[in-house]
Amino acid sequence: MTVRIIRLGTARHPDEGLRIGTVRRPPRGVPKEEFASQNWYDVWFPNLAPSVATMTLGAAAQTAAQWAAFTKKYRAEMAAPDNARTLDVLAALSRQANFSVGCYCEDEAHCHRSVLRALLTERGAKVV
Repeated sequence: MTVRIIRLGTARHPDEGLRIGTVRRPPRGVPKEEFASQNWYDVWFPNLAPSVATMTLGAAAQTAAQWAAFTKKYRAEMAAPDNARTLDVLAALSRQANFSVGCYCEDEAHCHRSVLRALLTERGAKVV
């Protein structure tokens, strides 16, 4: 059993399980009833997406220092009690079921999902 960190909109892995979209906004121009069939996500969970201000900071980051500032701010958001409990639940579920979490960004290294990967791993999640 594992949690996969994926790019939304890509082909699904055979053992991927439920796909959770951790994005601030749904995909543009896609009818809601087609989100899953087009491999975007099965469940939209914006609670784990960066705030708009933090997302803007990450998108503009061009240096290691700017990316570190984004990471610090996003980690602080994820340390809020509700978000921390959600991460704890996902980490526990990863030991019982297959599922995935993802975002639209092409490069995981420059995306909040790289931080999500670390946060889940730190909580003992089985991450692929």
